[in-house]
Amino acid sequence: MFNIFGSKPKNYENLDGTTFRTKYQNSPKAELLDVRTAGEFASGSVKGAKNLDVTSAQFQQALKTMDKGKEYFVFCRSGNRSGSACDMMSKEGFKAHNLAGGVGAWPR
Repeated sequence: MFNIFGSKPKNYENLDGTTFRTKYQNSPKAELLDVRTAGEFASGSVKGAKNLDVTSAQFQQALKTMDKGKEYFVFCRSGNRSGSACDMMSKEGFKAHNLAGGVGAWPR
């Protein structure tokens, strides 16, 4: 009620692997975004994912050109970088979902 600990509510969802994949597959305007480095992406990713390194200077620039009408499903190795990316994206008006647990949580 009073938020005395200073934690702010998240404007994105942290989803488990099954929920993340199901929502992604059922969203007509879904975009799958791998926010790991290019090297990590090259070593293997989820089929259909686009790579946009959240730690690169290009990430903020790319946000300016991305479609806010889409729903973004974001992942990294562990879920930390993608959580940061979702936070940044939601502050810019994007609808974003984080894969909690990272790419390893994606159902095989």
